[in-house]
Amino acid sequence: MSNTFACTRRAFVAGLAGAVLASPLRASEGLPKVVVTKDPNCGCCSGWADHLKQAGFPVEIAETAEISRVKARLGVPQALASCHTAEVGGYVIEGHVPAASIKRLLAERPQAAGLAVPGMPVGSPGMEVEGMEPDTYEVVLFGPSGQRTFARYRGAQAA
Repeated sequence: MSNTFACTRRAFVAGLAGAVLASPLRASEGLPKVVVTKDPNCGCCSGWADHLKQAGFPVEIAETAEISRVKARLGVPQALASCHTAEVGGYVIEGHVPAASIKRLLAERPQAAGLAVPGMPVGSPGMEVEGMEPDTYEVVLFGPSGQRTFARYRGAQAA
């Protein structure tokens, strides 16, 4: 009788492990942590961090009133500056960059410092405004060799 229970228990544990491995939470474990540095008074930055969490990224938030020093330390060009700066997988992420572009960056691993969405385009992740048409904006790949368009979006949708 105890062998039947042990077998059933093993089957249950094996089935549970299989379910956990197949779950979306398990898939997100492969994504690196995003460390977001933001001003403590900025709400849209928290909205962007929530967008990343929903896309499966683990997110850590560091708050500072000295965000411009962080940007300077990480080499964010002033023309590409936005309201928050993040670090992930050896790259800098400036502004409201969609999670899909960050995942593509991490998969392709180009020679660059990172990605930026300059300013705060309406409809970009964290900048959704009910009743307003979303902006079309570019995600810019930047680094020592210059800048180029990495992706285009209209709101949250690739354009």
